[in-house]
Order: sequence, then C-alpha cells, then structure tokens
Amino acid sequence: MTASASASASRDRAPLRVAVAQTLARPGDVAYNAAEAAVTIARAADAGARVVLFPELSLTGYEPGWLKSALPAGALTPDGPELSVVREACRATGVTAVVGAPTPAGEKSAISAIAVGGDGEVLADYRKSRLEEHERELFTPGTDCRTLTVDGWQLALGICYDSSFPEHARAAARSGADAYLCGGAFVQGDSDHRRSVYFPARALENTFYVLFANFAGRQGPWDFCGRSAVYGPDGRVLATAGGEEAELVLADLDDARLAETRRALTMLRDVDRFASPPRTTSCAV
Repeated sequence: MTASASASASRDRAPLRVAVAQTLARPGDVAYNAAEAAVTIARAADAGARVVLFPELSLTGYEPGWLKSALPAGALTPDGPELSVVREACRATGVTAVVGAPTPAGEKSAISAIAVGGDGEVLADYRKSRLEEHERELFTPGTDCRTLTVDGWQLALGICYDSSFPEHARAAARSGADAYLCGGAFVQGDSDHRRSVYFPARALENTFYVLFANFAGRQGPWDFCGRSAVYGPDGRVLATAGGEEAELVLADLDDARLAETRRALTMLRDVDRFASPPRTTSCAV
C-alpha cells in the first residue's frame, strides 16, 4: 500500500497524542537514566500521550570516553534487566516508549532504538543504519527498517545521522508511515544548524509528521543543543523545547491535517513520475 493510499484508507483514526522527551542523561549511569525515563513515561501518560520518544543512546548517554571504555561489554539487551523499569512503566501506563541504547552486535555494538509497547513487551529493536565516521570504531550498522503501529498510526524509526539521508525517511513514507520518529544527539554549532534543517525538511518532502528527541546539557566534550520538536506534515513546527533544560514536548497527530497536506502537496504521488534522474549538461561561460 502506498503512503497516500494508507492515509486515505484510515480516515476514522482518532488523533494520536505523542510526546518527545528532551533529557539530561548521566553518562554510563543506566539505572539513573532508566529510572528517569520511567518517570517521564508516567508524566507523558498523565498528559494523555500514547507514544513517547527519547534521544539516541538515552539509557547510557552519548559520552565518547565512557562508550569507548564500556563497549562492547556494556551493551544492553532489549529484554534485559536494565530495561525492566522502562518496561514496567509502559505496562503500568499503556504508553509505547522508544528509548536509545547500545546493544550487542557481534564483536561490536549497535546503536538501537528500542520500542517497548503498552503491554511492557519489546516491539522492535531498530539499529541505526547510517553511522558517522567517529562511530564506526565501536558500532556496526543495522540493515532493516522498523515501523510500529499504535492506535492505527504507522510510526517509522530512525536515529540521528539517518536523517542526513533523505532516502531513509522517503523509504519509510513510501512504505506507508504516517510519522518518522528520530532520536538524536545534536550539539551546539554546525550540528545544531543541520538539526534545524533536516527535520522540517524530512517532514515537508514526505508529507508526514516528524518527531525529534535530543539531549540538553553537557556530556564530556559534547554540549547538546536541545530543541527537541514535533513537525507537521507541511514542515511547520507544532511544538518545540528550549535549548538547555530537560523538557517534555506534546503534540497531536491529526488525520485531517495529514490528508489535507497530502492533497495539496503531491510529492509522494509524483515520485515515480520523476524516478529517472534528469540529464545533466555542462554550460560554459
């Protein structure tokens, strides 16, 4: 089923309230980070959210020194005891949570987005498929895509650098995704600029919702830029966090808005029409 067909076939869906968790992680302190995640899940549930997204490597933090010293031995298994408090929070509230952690991957680790359903069971372990150069020493890329279904809404998973590649989000949209959930670890400076471009662009060009969760504060050499947000299918920001503090950002995914945007902006319907790349000619001046 195409994305546009999926949208038009689901007009009876109720709005889906989602939450994006901007966190201040303690590097390497999994017990603390997991307990904070459980508190955040409960807060999201109290606000009516059905889904909450956390940053990349949210359970361990993204401090390079700790990662180099702790991995691969310190990788977490999705159904292991370290995630028990997160699974219990999801079970108690019915909320689906997407948390970040390094997971075992042969002689290295993977950067995973672990989705825990409202029954406390692990729904998916999506492994980041695009790794930055400094990550390749410790991590191996994943190859599979992952999409969740919550209350009839199809939610595709991405992680940080995945968003630098338009084809990653486009594949999700073409498979029928209504939203793209991307935990990140963007820092001050040029990385913050890229963050400001990527996520509204991915939303607009695919006419779907985009959720982005980021850290705030310092972890070792990294000074994270925050600005976690939810973007509408026209690329406009629906809700956003500040740049320095832990925050919980809430927004509603609305079927009528999704359908209206896709009627007006026809990129997904037109993509096959322009599948062949245009011929390039050189012009000398």
